[in-house]
Amino acid sequence: MTTAVRDDLQFADFGKEMWDFLTGRNASISYHFRDMEIHVPRSTGADSPRATWVLNGTLDVTTSDGGNGARR
Repeated sequence: MTTAVRDDLQFADFGKEMWDFLTGRNASISYHFRDMEIHVPRSTGADSPRATWVLNGTLDVTTSDGGNGARR
């Protein structure tokens, strides 16, 4: 299977495409973080002000195709 890589893919688009890919496959992904800092810019540019997010713990992503008890 060949996977195409798109240079113009934005982060939100990536999340949606990942969700669409995982849905229907009973997929679950767990990410574990310890003192991970993310510096989120307010706008584009090297000197743009940034917010700092610190992640500690686990982020679980689970997809489902609907039905009883389905989560999205």
